[in-house]
Amino acid sequence: MILNYTYRIYPDSNQIDQLNEWLETCRVSYNYALRELKDWIASRKCPIDRCSLESEYIMAANYPFPSYHQQQNNLPKAKKQFPRLKVVPSQVLQTNIRRLHDAWDFFQKRGYGFPRFKKYGQMKSLLFPQFKSNPLTDWTIQLPKLGKVQINLHRQIPEGFVVKQARVVKKAMGWFAVVAIESDIELPSPVPHGHTIGVDVGLLSYIATSDGYTEPRPKFFKTAYSRLKVLQKRLSKKQKRGENYEKARIKVAKQHNHIAFKRTDYQFKLAHKLCSMADTIFVEDCDFRIMAKGMLGKHTIDASFGQMRTILEYVALKRDVFVGRVDHRGTSQTCPNCRATVRKDLSVRLHECSECGYVVDRDIASGQEICNRGEETYRGTPEKQEIGSQVVLSGNLVLDKWRNSTLVVRGAMLNSDIGKPTLYCDSN
Repeated sequence: MILNYTYRIYPDSNQIDQLNEWLETCRVSYNYALRELKDWIASRKCPIDRCSLESEYIMAANYPFPSYHQQQNNLPKAKKQFPRLKVVPSQVLQTNIRRLHDAWDFFQKRGYGFPRFKKYGQMKSLLFPQFKSNPLTDWTIQLPKLGKVQINLHRQIPEGFVVKQARVVKKAMGWFAVVAIESDIELPSPVPHGHTIGVDVGLLSYIATSDGYTEPRPKFFKTAYSRLKVLQKRLSKKQKRGENYEKARIKVAKQHNHIAFKRTDYQFKLAHKLCSMADTIFVEDCDFRIMAKGMLGKHTIDASFGQMRTILEYVALKRDVFVGRVDHRGTSQTCPNCRATVRKDLSVRLHECSECGYVVDRDIASGQEICNRGEETYRGTPEKQEIGSQVVLSGNLVLDKWRNSTLVVRGAMLNSDIGKPTLYCDSN
């Protein structure tokens, strides 16, 4: 089992200069390796009857493809020609080349996204892939050729885990260390059990569960946009590559970091809240990248539904809660009570079934249908399921179970949220 823990580190001024120099050296070596790769490709696809308008770099016919192992083996020769490379730890340079070829392999797999050259300042992280002993103490982390760096070890490494590697990340807010820890312990995969809910996501209600609980969508970007607009306007008036330009750019980057940190913190708390409400959670298998290309793309990206789903699956694994994905097609157009098709556009926010007379909020009806499909997919065939159970069970029994569970995990929730869910039930 492998986990990643992120800590804030505080290198001194000399260590910061050294890290910045390493990042720039890694950027140059990355671009050099990419240039060799592109030249090899260009020399193999040049037409034989004509040349490029400018120039073409021609390699010998027997020159091998610049693979990862070849470029890695060429690093000792490159260090003799470029002494600058000797300053950076050798394994950091090797993993830097590995990053390029991972991007190249990914490009070949999906057919787009060719690796691009990195501009000045675009290299943001260094990977230290191996440690002989535990580099962490209560206040410092020991990094090769850098020495001891102060670290805020706000969360101790669990017993039985060992530190495998560490990635130093540079952000506008400061420096961070992402520590990968590994253990022989294998967590059993959760199975569907206990109380079950379906979760629907949207721009009006961030989440809506089959139990009738809705969470309004927080607008992280919109609330901070006024400040961000001022900072970006100041940046546009500065002369590029100047000292004042760099100061203004860092302020803009810090504002973006602030928005991202608030969103991630909220999503982790919401994931813990959902795991306290049920033992089995079903979500849609949407490709939210398609939603982000519509007229509400900015709001969809701000909501970050894909990241929310990933965080929910991560938290659920640690809390022994099963999370399953179901088919998303037509969840809002199907009555969860009788399974009849009820067509409605986005402006209609109330589900009214003409077949059975079931009336409920549109988002909650979608959550109930997601739960029905999850029951069919993960707990048997449709013939063996009582499809209407999610409508019947959305009553006080579920809310009492949720309120009792919140007493145990009150630290992960806001006090104002306890007892807050709105209940939508069939009046019949």
